[in-house]
Formats: sequence, structure tokens, C-alpha cells
Amino acid sequence: MNALSKIRWPYAAIAVTAVAVASVGLIRPELAAVVTGSPGATAVIGKNPPPTLFADATIAPLGRQVDAQRIKADALFTRWTAQHGTARDDKAFTAWVAAQIPAPPSATARTAELHGLQDLARTRTAAGKKAATWLELHGKKDIWKLYQHDQRELVTAARGTDEKARLKSALSLAKTVSDQLAARDKQPAPFVVDPGLRPDKHLAAGAEGPYSYPSRHAARSAAAVTLLSAFAPHRAQDYRWMQDEVVYSRVYMAGHVPSDILAGTLLGDLIGDYERAAK
Repeated sequence: MNALSKIRWPYAAIAVTAVAVASVGLIRPELAAVVTGSPGATAVIGKNPPPTLFADATIAPLGRQVDAQRIKADALFTRWTAQHGTARDDKAFTAWVAAQIPAPPSATARTAELHGLQDLARTRTAAGKKAATWLELHGKKDIWKLYQHDQRELVTAARGTDEKARLKSALSLAKTVSDQLAARDKQPAPFVVDPGLRPDKHLAAGAEGPYSYPSRHAARSAAAVTLLSAFAPHRAQDYRWMQDEVVYSRVYMAGHVPSDILAGTLLGDLIGDYERAAK
């Protein structure tokens, strides 16, 4: 019996609401399934269910660029395994993976990306802001943990425990390395360069950070999707859809320029490959 079959009071009211919303097309059925999972899942997102998210056609262009990073990561990871095999060595891998992420683009290139965000900001809607806010809040780890919890109901206890531990490790490693690289490269977030993009941030005068290269959201999402897709290949398309939603939201609200997203995605894909292969 999976998580969807074990809805209990007082969670039934949340479950009914989520299913009803999905039935009229406001959210995808697979996301409603996450919301209607176990009490542990509803404790995180049940109080803040997903709003209408971005249309597939809107997120697709950035999504295609994200997909290309997966191909690069897989090719790079063969070099790691050729030298190190599949034995776990977090210290060595952390140093190696950081070296695989390219330097930030030139100032001219980032300025061009910033102009693109400024154009996008003029098209923002109330619904888009609501979607982006929800994705920013839950896209680092909550939604991935919920997906894994749901899948865990369908496998043996030993396998579920192993997959949970691998996902936790991947999310942690993605944060650690992305933070290290951001501190090294010191690329100000778009809303730092142009505070008008996010007046809600209330930056201190002369602020230089937060730094945005590479994107932590993108790194964590990519690591999670690589692992979750290995755990449950039949659900890979759903996971990648959510990944595209998360990373697009970061561009939409000027948290990152696209190059931040792609660097974070490459990092996360490599970390996902490592966690999947490590023994």
C-alpha cells in the first residue's frame, strides 16, 4: 500500500482539497499526489499547497538548456569513475567537482543576461509571482523529499532507507559545493546589481551579496532529479518537469541569470551521478 492509499484524518480534508484542485487542472495530478501523501509530507506543504505553476511552454526553453547539462555531466563523470571507481570519497569528489564548473561568464555576457531579466520583469503577473514564491520556498529540498517519501512507500524498507539517505546526502553536498563556489566567484545576484528587480529584498546600502553563481536551487534540484529518476525511472519526466519549474522561477524573480542556473545544474547532475554510483 503506497502513501496515496493511507490518507488519515485530519489529513483527509487536505487530501480532498488537493485532489479537487488537480481535477480542474490547477495543478498537475502528480503534484497533488505529493500533497496528499503521508502526514509527514502534509506537515510541510499541506499548510501551503502549490498554486497554479508556470505553463509548460513558458519553462521549456530554459528546460532544454538544463537537459543539455545532464549530457555534459554524464560525460564528465566517466572521467571521475575512470580514476576513482565507485568507492565513496567525499573529500576528493568535492574538490574534483568544484573544478569541473566553468568560471562565470564575462561581465559583458552577464550584463546581457541582466537585460533579459529586466525585460522579463516587465511581464510579471500576480499569478507568476505567486508561483515563483512557492517554488523558491519549497524548491531547494522540500518537494524532492516529498517525492522520495512517496516513492519510498513502494519499495522495501531497506531500499527506501538507502534512497532516503542518498537523497539527503546529495542535497547537502549540493549546498556545500554551490556555497563554496559562490563565495569564490563572488557574482552578485541580479537583484543586487539592479535592486529594482526585487524591491522586496530591502538590501543594505553597498551590499555586494548574496552571490548567485552557481544557483543553489539548480544544484539541489538537479542532484535530486538525477537520483529520483534512477530510483523510479517511470517518473523521471515528472521530476524533470518540476526541476524546470523551480529553475525558471529563479530567473523569473531575478534570483539568477541563466548562466547561474546552468552552472548549478551541471554541479547538481554530477553530484547526483556520484551519489547514485557511490558504494
